[in-house]
Amino acid sequence: MGRKRKGGEGTVCLRKDGRWEGRVVIGYDEKGFPKTKNVLVKTKGECAEKLKALKNTITPSADMSFGDWLDLWYENYSKPVVRPSTQRIYEGHIRLYSRHRLGHSPLNKLTTNDIQQFCTWMKTDGDSGSGLADSQVINCHSLCCRALEKVVMERLIARNPAEGCKLPTLKRKEMKILSREAMQRPLIQANEENYYERFLLEFATGLRLGELIALQWDDLDLTTGELQINKQVNIVGSELVANEPKTKAAVRTLLLPPSVLNVMRAYRNRIDSRWLFPSPKKEDMPLRPSVVHRRLHRLLDHAECERVRYHDLWHTFAPPLWPTAWTSKLCPPFWDMYPALPR
Repeated sequence: MGRKRKGGEGTVCLRKDGRWEGRVVIGYDEKGFPKTKNVLVKTKGECAEKLKALKNTITPSADMSFGDWLDLWYENYSKPVVRPSTQRIYEGHIRLYSRHRLGHSPLNKLTTNDIQQFCTWMKTDGDSGSGLADSQVINCHSLCCRALEKVVMERLIARNPAEGCKLPTLKRKEMKILSREAMQRPLIQANEENYYERFLLEFATGLRLGELIALQWDDLDLTTGELQINKQVNIVGSELVANEPKTKAAVRTLLLPPSVLNVMRAYRNRIDSRWLFPSPKKEDMPLRPSVVHRRLHRLLDHAECERVRYHDLWHTFAPPLWPTAWTSKLCPPFWDMYPALPR
């Protein structure tokens, strides 16, 4: 029995003669009727593979549907160069919004007004009637704009219809930089609740959360204090995936201050895992980012401090508070700067 596939994926069905047929729309004629290509094979699995291969050989045309072009552009130009976590975001934007509202429109019939109405729909009704966040509207429009820019480069249409749309103004949250006293209080509280080392290391290095939880003991030389930053942890679906940082500049070596290194040496004796900060439930896995976020807010509440985002901790590690880079051997001892911190 046949199954209808997601929009843009084509259809797979079992014919009366026992063969499996895969069919995909490759464009539309002058009257708006779909033009299709098909494959015929003996098994369902082979049919799905042949259908995928057929889609990859489709030559784009001006009357190709925007949904089919999005699939083609994403698979060939976008997906190979973005991270797995970004792939999942893009696929959600395409499946839930872009293809859903604009997928049937031929490329050469798509107008700026169509894109504008699409953006308005996302803002007002996009998520089960409640509307999407401004950042999602902007990101989804950006995805469409980049896909259509490639169509312009291929000279299939004269201009990009996604240009000129009025988008929401993105209001960025105000960055909160912690003072020295504000840094001491949650650290003292973290010491009482057995979360001291992970927040101490954050304040001492300014690592991104994905970099911090990706640290393994092989990355830290307990003799010299050199800390290698060469990977980060991302969530892909429900799984934690460790991969390389986004840029080459993010791969770096930091030198921990002696006082911080002494704390990490003592901490090493209590941890039976390859991860510096393992999951309390699975020692062979790192902490999940959501756990660290919740713990940070709990510590701040218990310390009677204003709540800040973990991202603010990263920005707290800045030149005004850290006059000498931690990579320098001239770095001042940590406790000289923060004598009130617990030892």
